[in-house]
Amino acid sequence: MNNSTPEYQRVADSLARQGMMQHLGVRLLRAAPGEVELALPYSDKVTQQHAGFHGGAMGALADIAGGYAALTVAPEGMEVTTVEYKINFLSNFQGGEIRATGRVAKAGKRVIVTTAEVVHIDDSGKRSDCAVMQQTLVPVHKTY
Repeated sequence: MNNSTPEYQRVADSLARQGMMQHLGVRLLRAAPGEVELALPYSDKVTQQHAGFHGGAMGALADIAGGYAALTVAPEGMEVTTVEYKINFLSNFQGGEIRATGRVAKAGKRVIVTTAEVVHIDDSGKRSDCAVMQQTLVPVHKTY
């Protein structure tokens, strides 16, 4: 993991301000221009009634990964905010962690479109598909 890039630092600084992501234990794994990968460990904070990862947790992780991928290509002094996303849940798992990789599909001046893939990684390292997402974001001026 290269955490010395400007993209990594920009994403890490923003992620540190997200109370929900901090509460859930989300970790930034990597950030490069147009691509970000995040991890969410399994815990009782992110499960549904059958003890699998909750769809809301998968959606939130995908939304944040796609959003941060967009942030890496947004002009300095701008943030991004999600306008909409569509997610397909493919499978559900327990234990291990889920990882979301967000990628910029198209970066325009007014709209940024991203995709995200969510995978489960079990304790042995086996990867399995969980969800796919497409998202639309808009650049906004920083408010802090």
